[in-house]
Amino acid sequence: MTTFSLEYLIRQPKTTQTNPPLLIMLHGYGSNEEDLFSFAEELPDELLIISARAPLSLGFGSYAWYTIHFDASSSDKFSDVPEAKSALKLIDSFINEIVAAYEVNSKNIFLLGFSQGTILSTAYALNHPHKIQHIVALSGYVNEELIHKPLEKENFKDLDFFVSHGSVDQVIPVEWARKTAPFLEKLHIKHEYHEYPVGHGVAPQNFFDLHSWVKKRCLSE
Repeated sequence: MTTFSLEYLIRQPKTTQTNPPLLIMLHGYGSNEEDLFSFAEELPDELLIISARAPLSLGFGSYAWYTIHFDASSSDKFSDVPEAKSALKLIDSFINEIVAAYEVNSKNIFLLGFSQGTILSTAYALNHPHKIQHIVALSGYVNEELIHKPLEKENFKDLDFFVSHGSVDQVIPVEWARKTAPFLEKLHIKHEYHEYPVGHGVAPQNFFDLHSWVKKRCLSE
């Protein structure tokens, strides 16, 4: 019996096919694997969906990938970087385990993160550009301290980002998120950037747009 590095929930594809596309969800700070999984049923039928639970327990069903310093005034002081790097190693092991355990299409893998999960999804994709292809980055930002250097543009030709943020986000300032598109452009990484008039959450229009983006990529492989 396979032992996995992280606890997770799974939604099998609703359509019968060999080697389905895989979508892995990474929740935000203080949440758990059930949060993003709540809209798994609304995502494209073709997907095998895995929602992972972060390793650090905050009690009462709340978990975190790493410690956050909420009193920090800038993005570079916001995160416990050593813990975040440990979380990235754990996520890498978990993705390897999931790909080995389930007969998925390794050329059509999505990482969908929210907030802290987005920060890690983005860093993971840039550190392992040949392991995944599509990143849904909700309400997060790029933390360059988590990204391996140097960044070689030719490595990123298969990466594709959907980035969104609330224009009145009270947890992660939209100004931090607005740096993402220029960062990706500099590396010639395909991306879309969207803002919605909400706080730290996913608006209905945001979900509609990301669903459409994911659906196209499920069918294009």
